[in-house]
Amino acid sequence: MPGRLIARVLRLPIVAVVALVDLGVRNYNLLCVLVALTAVSVLAGVTGHWLFYRGAYLMAALIPLSFIWSRIMAKGLKVEVERTTDRLQVGQEAETRLRLKSRSMFTKLWLEVSDETTMPDCAAKTVITLPAKAARNWKVTTRCQRRGVYSAGPVRITTGDPFGLFRITRAYGNRQRFIVLPQPEELPYFWAPGAQLPGEGVVHKRTHYVTPNASGVREYYSGDSYNRIHWKSTARLGRLMVKTFEMDPTSNIWLVADLHAPVQAGQDDESTEEYAVRIAASLAYRFLQSNRMIGLMMDGAEKVVMDPVRGGQQYGRILEALAVAGAQGTVPLAELLQEEGRRLGRHTTAIIITSSVDEEWVNALGVLLQRGARAAVVLLDPESFGRTDAGPLPTDALAAAGVVTYVVRGQSDISLMLGPAGIVGEAIPERPRAAVR
Repeated sequence: MPGRLIARVLRLPIVAVVALVDLGVRNYNLLCVLVALTAVSVLAGVTGHWLFYRGAYLMAALIPLSFIWSRIMAKGLKVEVERTTDRLQVGQEAETRLRLKSRSMFTKLWLEVSDETTMPDCAAKTVITLPAKAARNWKVTTRCQRRGVYSAGPVRITTGDPFGLFRITRAYGNRQRFIVLPQPEELPYFWAPGAQLPGEGVVHKRTHYVTPNASGVREYYSGDSYNRIHWKSTARLGRLMVKTFEMDPTSNIWLVADLHAPVQAGQDDESTEEYAVRIAASLAYRFLQSNRMIGLMMDGAEKVVMDPVRGGQQYGRILEALAVAGAQGTVPLAELLQEEGRRLGRHTTAIIITSSVDEEWVNALGVLLQRGARAAVVLLDPESFGRTDAGPLPTDALAAAGVVTYVVRGQSDISLMLGPAGIVGEAIPERPRAAVR
């Protein structure tokens, strides 16, 4: 027992020093006042001079008064946080509206309001004064500059005393997750070959969508839309019959984005990763306008394989996948085409977006072409994005395989490069009379 007591007594100075150091890191002003109070108290005890005694009394009273002041400023505050939406696109603005209401009898002289967000370079702060029993509104507008998933909130309000001895921070509202989708661009000049549909006829595959190609009738089931009822067959058979449909004479579009990490070049917005995402989003938007079946295939931070589906919901899913896509893929493009090549058949057109100069993926694409698939390639020139060790682009091998190839360079206009200005070899052929829509 005596040994433990002695150890505790010897430990007290160490604990005091650690506490002072921690206090100095967290609150430097308060530490300075405490040190000054200690020094003045020692001088008052040694000299007995009245000036040191009054200074010690003044500093001793300053600390509790400042503490009480900061507590009064922090109490009686009501904050309402309203955010507009959790889905935005690059270039749009995220809005946060705050309403601060004071229920205190004292004027709050200094309130530092900050809206926390993980979006880079978008910290929003302001300092306001709130009269007693009054309310103030604050609107924060943040422009979305980069795609990705971010979080906003909570809103933190910090107050304190005039001497800065005590600072009190309180959080209001919840942390909200929101996603910034890539902004598509118009591609008026882009052309990709249609699939090898026999005689440009119908692909004989049933679909639950209403298309111009009615293939037969079946009995009515609960939940079928009334506009699909075939009244002539209903009258003839004496029971409700509905029409069945087949796919339109269009090929499935597969967007294949190469996010293999070793082939990327550039940084931030001027990188092959960002250009690939922007091009994929723009192509998805273009084919959405044509009501085409669109699928997405990429191996980045996560592997994504979306089977071709038409409609706005599929477009939204593609944009969400592209928003979080990262060039951390470990699977080369050639291996990806080999693994997922079974999805690319006679009725598909693959649009490959890559910055790889390796011809192995060209050979893998050649195998798919032999199976009847069609393809177009968007080559991102890695040398124009700052990569000096990149070899020549495989344009000759693609031309020999008869693949339509576009070359996009850094700091170029995507809408122009995905057209006659960026195509390699012959000009874009004219659409035949019965071309794929």
